[in-house]
Amino acid sequence: MEAISHSKWFLLVCMWVFLCTQLIQCSVIYDKKALIINGQRRILFSGSIHYPRSTPQMWEGLIQKAKDGGLDAIDTYVFWNLHEPSPGKYNFEGRYDLVQFIKLIQKAGLYVHLRIGPYICAEWNFGGFPVWLKFVPGVSFRTDNEPFKTAMQRFTQKIVQMMKNEKLFESQGGPIIISQIENEYGHESKAFGPPGYAYLTWAAKMAIATDTGVPWVMCKEDDAPDPVPTLFTEFAGPIQQRPVEDLAFAVSRFIQKGGSFVNYYMYHGGTNFGRTAGGPFITTSYDYDAPIDEYGLIRQPKYGHLKELHKAIKLCELALLSADPAETSLGTYAKAQVFSSESGGCAAFLSNYNPTSAARVTFNSMHYSLPPWSISILPDCKNVVFNTATVGVQTSQKQMLPTNSKLFSWETFNEDISSADDDSTITVVGLLEQLNVTRDTSDYLWYSTRVDISSSESFLHGGQHPTLFVQSTGHAMHVFINGHLSGSAFGTREDRRFTFTGDVNLQAGSNIISLLSIAVGLPNNGPHFETWSTGVLGPVVLHGLDEGRKDLSWQKWSYQVGLKGEAMNLVSPNVVSNIDWTKGSLFAQKQQPLAWYKAYFDAPDGDEPLALDMNSMGKGQVWINGQSIGRYWTVYAKGNCSRCSYSGTFRAPKCQFGCDQPTQRWYHVPRSWLKPTQNLLVLFEELGGDASKISLMKRYVAAVCAEVSEHHPNIKNLHTENQERPDEIRKPKVHLHCASGQSISAIKFASFGTPSGTCGNFEKGNCHAPNSQAVLEKKMHRTGEVLGSSIK
Repeated sequence: MEAISHSKWFLLVCMWVFLCTQLIQCSVIYDKKALIINGQRRILFSGSIHYPRSTPQMWEGLIQKAKDGGLDAIDTYVFWNLHEPSPGKYNFEGRYDLVQFIKLIQKAGLYVHLRIGPYICAEWNFGGFPVWLKFVPGVSFRTDNEPFKTAMQRFTQKIVQMMKNEKLFESQGGPIIISQIENEYGHESKAFGPPGYAYLTWAAKMAIATDTGVPWVMCKEDDAPDPVPTLFTEFAGPIQQRPVEDLAFAVSRFIQKGGSFVNYYMYHGGTNFGRTAGGPFITTSYDYDAPIDEYGLIRQPKYGHLKELHKAIKLCELALLSADPAETSLGTYAKAQVFSSESGGCAAFLSNYNPTSAARVTFNSMHYSLPPWSISILPDCKNVVFNTATVGVQTSQKQMLPTNSKLFSWETFNEDISSADDDSTITVVGLLEQLNVTRDTSDYLWYSTRVDISSSESFLHGGQHPTLFVQSTGHAMHVFINGHLSGSAFGTREDRRFTFTGDVNLQAGSNIISLLSIAVGLPNNGPHFETWSTGVLGPVVLHGLDEGRKDLSWQKWSYQVGLKGEAMNLVSPNVVSNIDWTKGSLFAQKQQPLAWYKAYFDAPDGDEPLALDMNSMGKGQVWINGQSIGRYWTVYAKGNCSRCSYSGTFRAPKCQFGCDQPTQRWYHVPRSWLKPTQNLLVLFEELGGDASKISLMKRYVAAVCAEVSEHHPNIKNLHTENQERPDEIRKPKVHLHCASGQSISAIKFASFGTPSGTCGNFEKGNCHAPNSQAVLEKKMHRTGEVLGSSIK
């Protein structure tokens, strides 16, 4: 996990250790207040967008939306395992084109925070480390270890030199203003002790020696203020969300306490395509409840409310960066933080820390109302232009709707379970750790052994079936007896280890016990996680035989890496025609485990984002035109989804959604992966789902709505009192906007008065002006204004 105390959804709360020396002429410098760029202190808003979690065709739009949302910079990790899949062999093509991504950010006029790591965590497979690194002789990760430091230095220097060659550091006229070495080491430091401190010292010196001309930071995390939990989703877990009111509150509090660089992790989460999700058990979706959703659509009101926050804080920038705050108590829970510059500028933050009650306060002889758990921003120490708990932007309601594209020409191919005991296997005495065998070339490893059963065994003559006991170190397992599924067992993110216990149907003579062990992403954090085990390490025991307990752990076991279908490359559009697929109606076929399915479809009309509805399936993987969408698993979420409130200290269990529903049902299909016709869908199903019910859906903004009151802050009212001929105070307005390509088809007006409810479910309150709708309709017909809508 990207570290519990990392400000993952609001800011980099880790304490940054800036690394720059007097010997290097840094074009970006810093003092106790802020980064200084070209001689000017700056308050900067940054957002994380990870280039491999979207497609190159999406990058420019995502970056522009980030800029339009008020960001100054884009933050990204560098993904070592993608770029160096084997020692000295590099890949910077397609989704891995880091240089192109940074150049697009530069084109948009934004800065870059480049987090080289090369340890990244990020809920990413193996924390971003290539698996081959584990097998370097004598290696030990993230400590004072020469084999590790040699590999880390070589990759870091490779990335730095690439950036220099393209003139991408700010010192060269490029957009990179900060680089990061290492990541989230605070939790590990105690476990590593003095060798860990020596490693960090070495890493800092190594980074500085690259002479980039910009500061390096080291995310140390000690004494981080108000740590908040992560918002990623794991299979079998509910969806975590953070209300924008609390997010804005946290950012405002950070700024009023002197913070000047805020990073939203994530601003666009994206998708864990292929087998890149780590954890284990991290979902393919990495949506993260971000302002830009997994599909690249703006999430309202989060995006719009934060945009207004950024505007408000930028109005205070001169005062914030010129003075230290003076704090004044306004009551039991209320405070004022006032920044007064020598030039006469003044900005104030009025805070109400009461999570349940509003506050009426007096500041500078003026009265202000502060909602519970909120901060009001006054860029001139008079006018409130923003309150964190008062949302005046629209809320968008999205739906998944069917497309006009149908899946056709279904065919099936059953995985040959007996192949787990053929000539391609290796055979040794005892049980082997999975990653040592697979090297992560596949999620799957077969463990097979034989058991001879005497015809005189009591269970063959009316007795109770024997029980098989298998202990696994993770992450999932399917048990087959003589080619037939006997049962399955799964671990969890909290406890990867699990035990399978089940009756087994053995026969007289030789029996084959086949265990298909499955990895669901490799660990991405924790001290020495490279030493953690995966797979079946035993014991494996049969109970209920006449001889009593029979331990199979130290028998001869045969191992086969991966599936037959993987070896045959069934997912490739170039080879499937040479495979003996079975044609016929899926409705007439019995659902079987370990089955491959393929079908074709034409690209649907329109340009809306697309997703596969996999609700009818069990567990497996899916590909489009040979490219992996990722792992799917229809497992139902467990949690407490009873309530969600923005007020009070935020913790992830506070706002959970999707309980008793599939953790993930829809899987992003990038349109850029599609051809106009004859797109190939291939999936591997482990458990036995109903492929005939898979459908291609589109992500659609179905309605937008908003509420506003006469007391809503309005950023346009700033300084109206200081003009010689003051303008009329601008009344709050609601501005509703359709998504591109959509038009308004209907308008629903709830009430003028005290309406209750939420977007999509507004109701009249205790006070209601009965003629308000007629007045609204007359106004709209006269001016053509639109004050509320649903969309077609």
